[in-house]
Amino acid sequence: MITFLRYLSTMAPIVKSYDYLVIGGGSGGLASARRAAEFGIKAAVIEHARWGGTCVNVGCVPKKVMFNTAVHAEMIHDHKDYGFNVTLNKFDWSVIKKSRDDYIKRLNGIYEANLDKSKVDRIVGNASFTSDGCVEVNGQKYSGKHVLIATGGRPIVHKIPGYEFGITSDGFFDLEDLPKKTVVVGAGYIAVELAGILNALGSDVSIMIRYDKTLRTFDSMISSAVTEELEAAGVKVLRQTQTNSVTKDVDGTLTLDTTKGPIRGVDCLLWAIGRVPNVEIGLDKVGVKLDGKGNVQVDAFQNTSAPNIYSLGDVCGRALLTPVAIAAGRRLAHRIFNNENDLKLDYDNIPTVVFSHPPVATIGLTEEEAVKNYGADKIKTYKSSFTPMYHAVTERKTKCHMKMICLLPEEKILGIHMIGMGCDEMMQGFSVAIKMGATKNDFDNTVAIHPTSSEELVTMR
Repeated sequence: MITFLRYLSTMAPIVKSYDYLVIGGGSGGLASARRAAEFGIKAAVIEHARWGGTCVNVGCVPKKVMFNTAVHAEMIHDHKDYGFNVTLNKFDWSVIKKSRDDYIKRLNGIYEANLDKSKVDRIVGNASFTSDGCVEVNGQKYSGKHVLIATGGRPIVHKIPGYEFGITSDGFFDLEDLPKKTVVVGAGYIAVELAGILNALGSDVSIMIRYDKTLRTFDSMISSAVTEELEAAGVKVLRQTQTNSVTKDVDGTLTLDTTKGPIRGVDCLLWAIGRVPNVEIGLDKVGVKLDGKGNVQVDAFQNTSAPNIYSLGDVCGRALLTPVAIAAGRRLAHRIFNNENDLKLDYDNIPTVVFSHPPVATIGLTEEEAVKNYGADKIKTYKSSFTPMYHAVTERKTKCHMKMICLLPEEKILGIHMIGMGCDEMMQGFSVAIKMGATKNDFDNTVAIHPTSSEELVTMR
């Protein structure tokens, strides 16, 4: 008997098999697994951290809570102009942090419950491919007739001396109090959003950028306007500046040695210089290739270079947006398990929002891209700049800028770019029209809703 038990202990573990094995419990992976389960297949999701991935835990969702908090702070300054005698006693960071964290925990539980309702198995741990094509988690091997890689990405830091004294966007959500003095390094949307939030809530904020403007990959109008609004709100924009080293002083604050001189007394250094894909899962063992930037290489149908292995979301490095991953994941499930062989996500004309102050909304080509693709003589732009009616009676002002880019001669709309109060909410409806191929004439033939900012898009001349 003892000999038999010893024999059993030396046997290779039994491989657990699934029709669909998903690596990554973020938005894309969860959506794909649950949709696949609707077609009667056996599915499982592997996740080593909290369910919901970056978006739910350290991304869009908690960020939007903090954006909303910052909007309250901004509007408090306007109350007196609307006749309300309101005195701000203080802002308690710990209150919103607890409420926000409790909300995220509830969402984590909802994701778990939804997987259970869909009869999708939950596997907790770090996944790694093995040379025999299986996926190993905590010593247990799993196989999938179809395997999806949806492992997302993570923020990077500038590895200079003392870089470890800073935090990333992940660490932002661990802050126990509002920093008195903050330096945000980066010019992308994460840097802009977090700088705006901290500034509105009362931190002394500087944003350090390598060039002259933030959001340089956006339309030039947006890039200029966002940078101007940051400065108008009180954020110090440190142009053409980079950090050489960071030291921690005896009082616990940081000193940044920069190309423009030292910055002393910094309570929070926040790195927001980019993200990299999570690809350290043994992809070479199964023949999954990466592109030149280290992202998983996929075709239009989310196929990788390995048969029956797919990938989507941030790990692929294209359109790093939660709804994109969800849409691609659901379409993939339909294609694989419901015989919808031609179904794939169209990556053109994807709307997106930056929760700056005020927010940015954009869809389609920038003016620069349109001119490059079609030639300047084929492009006509329409623009509008105004002060939203909300600010008609307020001392504090923000501007609204809109641009419509059209292809001649039909004036098919190639792109819309906006910054201003309410632009984040108005873009979704307009994006449907753009996706359907709307022209400037279609917009002209639509009666305006007055008085709104959105009516500008149907009255441009």
